[in-house]
Amino acid sequence: MVEAKGVRKHFGHLEVLKGIDLTVSNGEVMCLVGPSGSGKSTFLRCINHLERLDGGYLRVRGKLVGFEEKHGKLYEMRERQVAAQRQDIGMVFQRFNLFPHMTAVQNVMEAPVQVRGESRSAARERAIGLLERVGLADKAAVYPAMLSGGQQQRVAIARALAMEPALMLFDEPTSALDPELVGEVLDVMRALAQGGMTMVVVTHEMGFAREVGDSLVFMDGGVVVESGPPREVLANPQHVRTQAFLSKVL
Repeated sequence: MVEAKGVRKHFGHLEVLKGIDLTVSNGEVMCLVGPSGSGKSTFLRCINHLERLDGGYLRVRGKLVGFEEKHGKLYEMRERQVAAQRQDIGMVFQRFNLFPHMTAVQNVMEAPVQVRGESRSAARERAIGLLERVGLADKAAVYPAMLSGGQQQRVAIARALAMEPALMLFDEPTSALDPELVGEVLDVMRALAQGGMTMVVVTHEMGFAREVGDSLVFMDGGVVVESGPPREVLANPQHVRTQAFLSKVL
């Protein structure tokens, strides 16, 4: 589903990603963990070309992301082409980014109507089904300001699913939530994983990584330090940097 080879990214003189090689299989749940500033979120944003690569390449479903190859050289795509690629990739952010002037159901149906040209009636019917899937069928007519953080994040997940993505990216989806609301969002993500959704999740929720993840990748300083099955890495980290990090968070 995702192939990253030699991915590099810098902001000015600061090199944030220093040659990332990763592969995510179809149906896999990969959890990215590591300290703040390690490059996890930047790598996630590179997968759907919200950040432009400075080296290496990324493929999703076998196709280059953000670039096309001509005569052995890579050329950056136009924004419209990139936007078309992104339809296959759902993304859920730390902050919910819902449209405040739209109800929950309007938030979920907006992209299918505006991007795909779906009829409003068909999009609304599917949106209500997605809200039901995340446990919010009774909140369809409610505006974001009247929803808890956990409810807003579940609407955001439904909104991402509305485009029927092949891949879901989660950028610390519970870090902005009060502790008692974290579980309801993780439950929805757990159900998605059980349904076979391919997911790349930047998270500090080690319990979720242990229970739901198929692979765990520890990043630090813009490189992959260690990776493997979550239970093995969490129980018996091999690298001293991984050991130091996990001793603080577990």
